[in-house]
Amino acid sequence: MTETNLSTSAKPDVTAARDWVTTLAKYREPNQLRSWFELGVSIIPFIALWAVSWMFLSVSYWLAFAVSVLNAAFLLRLFAIQHDCGHGAFFTNRTVSDWVGRVIGVLTLTPYDVWRRTHSTHHNSSGNLDKRGMGDIHTLTVAEYRAMTSMNRFWYRVYRHPITLFGFGPGYLFLFQNRLPLGLTGIPKFWVSAMVTNLAIMIVLGGIYYFGGVMPMLLIFLPSTLIAAAAGVWLFYVQHQFEETQWDPDKDWQLHEAALHGSSHYILPSILQWFSANIGIHHVHHLYSRIPFYRLTEVLRDHDELANSNQMTIRESLANARLHLWDEKSRRLLSFAEARALYG
Repeated sequence: MTETNLSTSAKPDVTAARDWVTTLAKYREPNQLRSWFELGVSIIPFIALWAVSWMFLSVSYWLAFAVSVLNAAFLLRLFAIQHDCGHGAFFTNRTVSDWVGRVIGVLTLTPYDVWRRTHSTHHNSSGNLDKRGMGDIHTLTVAEYRAMTSMNRFWYRVYRHPITLFGFGPGYLFLFQNRLPLGLTGIPKFWVSAMVTNLAIMIVLGGIYYFGGVMPMLLIFLPSTLIAAAAGVWLFYVQHQFEETQWDPDKDWQLHEAALHGSSHYILPSILQWFSANIGIHHVHHLYSRIPFYRLTEVLRDHDELANSNQMTIRESLANARLHLWDEKSRRLLSFAEARALYG
């Protein structure tokens, strides 16, 4: 195995991918008390750290900034809970899930109903070469890249550069792009979701500015938001962008095979796994998205095949950030340099 490959030991057969759905169905029911507990231990510290950071503004701007950086981890966890709500996995009552998701969406700057629809599209088309473009990281094949003009190649390289994807990109996505229901502008329901969320965000930020001025915005709101956004985009990136991921044209694409073999199992330290709400167990999540995040570890405990499948370490994930083009011949994700060496 090269440094950028995922571990393939004990990997389930491709033909068994669909069979996992029946096995995983028994893990789908959420525990209501556990769900409320997980929400409480995420949102209460988030609010408390906001208050502490605000208090520190009168003592030291650096202390206020440091606490806001820490609070980014709780904001990331809240987004993960919003994510589970979008899948109907967090509460047995879908209405409760949706309204909890909408409220959290104000904190994460994400119109809940818009995001739920685009994320559903991602789940229903992940790894499908003919259905790219919504809810995914833009990925070209080697053939598509070679057929582009020099200028379009340049802009694709700019887009795929880590500074864009994990630096400027997350801020643009959450602060600006999320303000409009892009890709769904013809449907009134999604305009309502975006505009009501925008209005709620303006009310919250207006109140913060009224009572605290500009410094809470600059030293608390922006740092925690931008850091959480960057971490979230990174996690989304490594979930499907690795050397031995799976992409197929629509005629060959299979939902469950793409879910199992095109999604990673990101091995994180316990504290990072907690703050990311087990989202690194992404191959299981894509196989059965109705499983609450706190039950994903039960799946790994009970099924060694899934526990050992598609493993990716942090070191391997960093190396995968240099991979940009899907090679349909070798069925690997390649770097620009590798593609040039192979095809000129």
